[in-house]
Amino acid sequence: MKQKIIWTNGCFDILHKGHIELLRYAKSLGDKLIVGIDSDERVKLDKGEDRPINNLSDRMHILSAVKYVDMVLPFNSTEELEIKIKYWSPTVMVIGSDWKGKKVVGEECAGKVEFFDRIKGYSTTKLLKKLNENL
Repeated sequence: MKQKIIWTNGCFDILHKGHIELLRYAKSLGDKLIVGIDSDERVKLDKGEDRPINNLSDRMHILSAVKYVDMVLPFNSTEELEIKIKYWSPTVMVIGSDWKGKKVVGEECAGKVEFFDRIKGYSTTKLLKKLNENL
């Protein structure tokens, strides 16, 4: 029987409850959860000069330790992300609900796209802002 491969991707800079719930949900949909993770350069472009807090190697190490995650694959460009998704042809891609109505990279390579509603109050950007305010 063919394994159901699930794909999700993101920065995963500082793991919090929202990330864990996303990973738990994604893993519940199939047999193997593959997590694509943005390179340091991509995080810096997307989130700003002060990011990432944790470098790619550390972020991959931390994600690999999460019991729901079977594989972590870095990517440095939209094209590289699309190639990796196409190679794995996931049964399901799990993407944050903030992507509803937008072009999801690799969606045509997946059986279907599921949107995960973010856990209210959990965001790395908000967490870092709160920490900076308390310094």
